[in-house]
Amino acid sequence: MKIISSYSGRLSKLFGKSTGGTRTLKVIFNDFPGGAEGFELMLRFCYNNGRIDINPSNLSLLYSAAKFMEMSSDFPSTTRPNLLEQTEKSLQQIGYWTWSELLVTLKQCQDLSNSSSIVEKCMDSLIGRMALSSESSPCPSTSSQDSSGTFRVSCDSRSTESLKTCFVRGTWWFEEISGLSLSFIEMLIKAMASKKFDHGTISKFLFYYQKSKCYSTSGGEKVKTIEVVIDLLHILDWSSIPCKSLFGLLRVALSLNVSKCSRKKVENMIGSQLDQATLDNLLIPSPHGANSLYDVNLVLRFLKSFLQGGIYSIRLKKVASLMDMYIAEVAPDPSLKPSKFLALAMALPDSARDSYNEMYRAIDMYLEAHTGLSNEEKMKICCALNYEKVSAEVCMHISQNKKFPSRTAIQALMSQQVKLKNLLQPTNATTCFVDSPCSSLGEADQKGNKDDQQIVLYAAKLDFSADNERLRAHLQGMQWRVMELEKVCRKMQTQMTKMMKSKTPNRSSSRSLPKLCS
Repeated sequence: MKIISSYSGRLSKLFGKSTGGTRTLKVIFNDFPGGAEGFELMLRFCYNNGRIDINPSNLSLLYSAAKFMEMSSDFPSTTRPNLLEQTEKSLQQIGYWTWSELLVTLKQCQDLSNSSSIVEKCMDSLIGRMALSSESSPCPSTSSQDSSGTFRVSCDSRSTESLKTCFVRGTWWFEEISGLSLSFIEMLIKAMASKKFDHGTISKFLFYYQKSKCYSTSGGEKVKTIEVVIDLLHILDWSSIPCKSLFGLLRVALSLNVSKCSRKKVENMIGSQLDQATLDNLLIPSPHGANSLYDVNLVLRFLKSFLQGGIYSIRLKKVASLMDMYIAEVAPDPSLKPSKFLALAMALPDSARDSYNEMYRAIDMYLEAHTGLSNEEKMKICCALNYEKVSAEVCMHISQNKKFPSRTAIQALMSQQVKLKNLLQPTNATTCFVDSPCSSLGEADQKGNKDDQQIVLYAAKLDFSADNERLRAHLQGMQWRVMELEKVCRKMQTQMTKMMKSKTPNRSSSRSLPKLCS
C-alpha cells in the first residue's frame, strides 16, 4: 500500500491521517472507476515504477483512475511520474486513432463519471471525420466548408448509382453511432448542431436512431428515446426535417403517450411546414374516448402554428387547398360538432382562397350529414362562405339547394349582382372616347343598377316563411339573367380592350355593340 500511496495523493492523505503503530488500515472504494479492471490497471502502473502501455482501449480507464486517486502533478509529495500527465499526453495523439478506437474509447466512457474531457475530444474527432467523409463523397457533388465551419454537400441527381453511393457514404456511420447510450447520443447531436453540421443529415440519423431503438427497448425506454429525439429535432432548422417523417414520429408519440411538452414541439414543427403535408398525413384518428372520427383539434393546432410563422401568399394558398380537402373529408362525420366544423372553415384568412367553390361543397356535405341542425346553426356555418368568390354555377346551385337556408340564396344572388355592377362600371381610360361604346356601356350600367335595386327591394320584402319552392324558382330565373348579363359584359370589355390597343376608335365596332345588349 505504501507503493501505491507514493503515487496517489488520495491514499497519501488517508495514511497521513493514521496514528501510526501496527494498526492495519482497510480502505474500500465502492465507486472506483472501471471497477476491478480499472483498479488492476492502476496497480500495474504503480508496481511497474510508473510505466504502462497506454492505448485507446485503456486510456479512459487509466485517466479516470488517475483522476479518482489524485495521481497528478498537484500531488507534491513525490517526484515519481504521474499517471494523469501520461494519459493526457497520449490523448493528444487522438488525431491518429482509427474510427473503431474512437468508438471503443467513447463506449468505455459511458460508465465513467469523470471522463468528460476525453468524451469531448473523442466526439470532436468523430464529428470531423463524419463531415470529412461527406465532403469526400465520390458522387458528383459540390462540397464546401465555409468560414463558420458549416459543412455542405449537394449531389448530382443525374446518376442513380452515384446518388446511392453518396447516401451510403454520408450515412455509413448511422449504425455504429447508434450503439452509444442515449445520453451520449444527446451530447453528440448537440455538438454536431453547434458545429453547423448538416441539419438534414442529423435529422435523418435521429429518425433512424428512433426506429432502431423502438424495436429493441421496453415501453419506458421507448418513451424516453422519443422525447430525447423530439428535443434534439427541435433545436435543428425545422425546414431541414422531412414533414412526412415528423408525422410518423407524431403517430408514435401519440401511441406511447409521451409528455405534453414533447407533443407540442412536434406539432409546432409540423405546423411550420404544413404546406408540405398531404391529406393522408392529416387524417389522424381522434384520441380514445372522443366521439369524432378524426382529431380535428390537432389540425387546428397545426393551423395555429402555421399562421404564427408568418403568412406567405403561395404557402398560404397551398394550405388553404389542403384544408378544403380535409374539411370535405371530415364533413360527413355525424359526430363532428358545428363549432369544430366552423372553426376549421374559418381558421384561415379570406385572402388564402381565390375561390370558395370547394368550401361550398364541404358545407353541402356537412349539412347533408347533419339534418338536425337549426336554421340559426346553418346560417352560422354558411358565414364561412364568401359569396363574392364563388362561381355563377355554384350560386345557381345554392339557389336550388334545399339544405341551405333561403337567406343564403338571396345573399349569393345579391353578391353576383354586385359583381356584375362592378364589371359594368366604365373605366377612366374608356371615358376619354366620346364616340366609343361608353354610351352603350352607361346604358347597360343603368340597367344593371335598376336590376340591382329591384333585387335589393325584393329581398327586403321577402317573407322567409313563405313557400320556398316559389322563392327558389324565382331566384333561379333571376340568376340565369345575371349569368347572361355577365357574358355580354365580358364581350363588351374584350372589344373595348382591342380598341384601346389600336388607339383609334372603331366606328363599325361601336355601332355593333348596342346589338349585343339588345
